Amino acid sequence: MTSGSLNARRRERELAELAAGERVDIVVVGGGVTGTGIALDAASRGLSVALVEAHDLAFGTSRWSSKLVHGGLRYLAHGEFGLAHESAVERGILMTRTAPHLTRAMPQLFPLYPSTSRAQQALVAAGLRAGDGLRRAARTPSSVLPRPRSIPAAEALALAPGLSPAGLRGALLAYDGALVDDARLVVSLARTAASFGARILTRLSASSVSADRVTAVDGISGGSLEIHARQVINATGVWAGTLTGAVRLRPSLGSHLVLAPGTVPMGTTSVNIGVPGESNRFVFLLPQPDGRVYLGLTDEPVSGSIPDVPVVPESDVDFLLSLASSVLARPLTRADVAGSYAGLRPLVEGGGRSADLSRKHAVLAGSDGLLTVVGGKLTTYRRMAEDAVDAAVRLAGLPSSPCRTARLPLLGAASRSDLSLVDAAPRLVARYGTEAPRVAALGELDAEFAAPVTPGADITAAEVVWAVRNEGALDVADVLERRTRLALIPADAEAAAGRVAELVDKSLAGLA
Repeated sequence: MTSGSLNARRRERELAELAAGERVDIVVVGGGVTGTGIALDAASRGLSVALVEAHDLAFGTSRWSSKLVHGGLRYLAHGEFGLAHESAVERGILMTRTAPHLTRAMPQLFPLYPSTSRAQQALVAAGLRAGDGLRRAARTPSSVLPRPRSIPAAEALALAPGLSPAGLRGALLAYDGALVDDARLVVSLARTAASFGARILTRLSASSVSADRVTAVDGISGGSLEIHARQVINATGVWAGTLTGAVRLRPSLGSHLVLAPGTVPMGTTSVNIGVPGESNRFVFLLPQPDGRVYLGLTDEPVSGSIPDVPVVPESDVDFLLSLASSVLARPLTRADVAGSYAGLRPLVEGGGRSADLSRKHAVLAGSDGLLTVVGGKLTTYRRMAEDAVDAAVRLAGLPSSPCRTARLPLLGAASRSDLSLVDAAPRLVARYGTEAPRVAALGELDAEFAAPVTPGADITAAEVVWAVRNEGALDVADVLERRTRLALIPADAEAAAGRVAELVDKSLAGLA
């Protein structure tokens, strides 16, 4: 075990310390990318931190993204130049300093068919050049994200063999950032925060909050406790309004479909399909390292109560399948959909459609002194966290050193050249970075752990054991849904559930 290990034993010890009345500098409510980012920022400045999460790390919106690390191109089209630059800078930080092991360059193909007018083509090309200008301004090297260019139809078909050749006159090729797994980024942030002393407490639900205390219920024991802090930060995203009346949100739903490996021959290049009647909205076919393809996404307003796990509406399924089929050699049907997921964006309320609302973040202080951070994007989580901790330091008068997260590698991070030398399977290096040999070693010490959790799966028993011992997984759902993502295809999760349950039970018993 290391100082960055999260597990049931550590949770029990740290919960007891807080229940005994220990006061911390900052309590963060919410275990998504924003909350864990705040915990890391604060802990790395030397502040004492406790994070409470009702369910599990990355339980909410943070695991339902398109897995893209955007460079801000869409924001340029809306005239939000500051936000576009911020997004490009944060993308560069993630890809070159803090998490090279969890990120990769995603080639993006914009196919040109007869339905694409020359004016539309020129507009997209101009946008891609502007996006490349953002890359240069952010000082992200072209060796990480190559420059955009036009390519002939033959090259487009070689990169994305599933495209329909009929009428294809070429394509525009650009590059953006992508995450291997959004939930894994959250877990890495939480573990890195823990290595600086932050207490990361899942299954701890905040029943009431104020500026200096949180009353919480332990989802495992059923007991309640009061956690005292010099400043509380509400980072619950789309659920922020349930803890304070100081924010007004306009949630929007982004739906994705999961296509099983082999459904669409895509290679490693994504395909961007313009939404008819829209100048700056696209649907993406996003190939993943494991062969799956994600098809998304939508942007629809949501009203009423906020569900824990949103469901993809049938209308979104039809929309996504229809639009993707318009550029594919073989049209997609519902039989091709192996799974689906949807996330809710915590957009700050404003006029107009949800698709047009700003993705800027806001740090708001209520009349009671409670801080709440809302809005933003996964790509800009680090800047959101920095602004939130800066506000907490000012409001509570906390002694603090300056923010250091722009140059602070997450656990497992290294330069891309050093990652290429790590002695482990490339798939493990892409998920665990420099810690990959330690994961692989579990299988080398015990042949039982080297085997996959189910025939045909990439995930090994060693990864399940690692998740319980080091990544805070407390039950089967934590492993299937957020540590391995097997649950994105329900049939895969069902096939692996029995073996994963055995491994989780054995690993938890070993920690007792």
